[in-house]
Amino acid sequence: MGLIVALVVVVVVLVTLLWFSACTVGQASVGVVTRFGQYRRTLGPGLHFIMPIIEHVRSRIPVQNQTSKLEFAAITNDQAAVHFTATIIFAVSDHEPETIQLVAFKFINPLAFTTALTSAVEASVREFVASKKQAEILGLRGEIATHAKESLNEQLAGWGYSLLDLAINDIMFDQAVMDSMSRVVAATNAQRAAEFEGQALLITRTKQAEAEGAAIRIAAENEATAARLRGQGLASFRTALSQGLSESAHLLEDSGISSALLAFTMWTETLLDVARTSQGNTIFLDGNIATMENALRRLQAITDGSMTSELLVTPTPPPTPGEPRPPA
Repeated sequence: MGLIVALVVVVVVLVTLLWFSACTVGQASVGVVTRFGQYRRTLGPGLHFIMPIIEHVRSRIPVQNQTSKLEFAAITNDQAAVHFTATIIFAVSDHEPETIQLVAFKFINPLAFTTALTSAVEASVREFVASKKQAEILGLRGEIATHAKESLNEQLAGWGYSLLDLAINDIMFDQAVMDSMSRVVAATNAQRAAEFEGQALLITRTKQAEAEGAAIRIAAENEATAARLRGQGLASFRTALSQGLSESAHLLEDSGISSALLAFTMWTETLLDVARTSQGNTIFLDGNIATMENALRRLQAITDGSMTSELLVTPTPPPTPGEPRPPA
């Protein structure tokens, strides 16, 4: 009976020791084992056995990528407060025992590491922002992140971590600064709009003036061309008319007909045209025979082209019988 009790006690003790000596480490984690508080070894993922009471799994270090959202503020060169929101992505550099030991014992707890990380990013950003003015900050988001990465890489390596990425999510100024910047942007846009409108108006009026000048020039050239053509047409008409009259006169003479008939025909056609186009109802004709003969002589001379100065002088008509002659 006593043997059975002893065996049961031994089994219970062994089960208890196994229970307290067994431990598991999750996937993508590394366990850190200490013996009486001193670093002993690291454990990979899976089931492990440690010496109960003597050894203890102090911490389990995740080796996956970790993210942290940081919020901090900085002061620009012209004394404007800028509030930043950033996201940092980091991970343990490697799975080597030395690196895991550094990560496990560098900070007292994860909160202390987060505080140190935030302070490091804030110090790097403040160093960069302090040399810039508020008007430049909004356009330097990428430069700020690059400067912070360069500063943090070496510092995180000393803590056993590697910086994977740092993104500046938001940049905000105080409300008074934002309002003043909005007014400046609105005034600048209004000024640029006025400049563009002035340039557009200048271009429009310049084009209109050029178009009007071109139209005037074209009209003047067309008028000059038309006048020249009218002159050429009138000259051609007169030339053709004189040639036609001359040929008609010679043709009448060759036929034994006096060219005075041509002049008489022209005179009568003139009277017909006057009667056709005139607004009046009466035509007064000089019925003097001498005047008629003189007119015919003039027309004949014009037709023959042989008008002389003697024909241009109106001859004195002969006196009628029984009238005294005028004195010589």
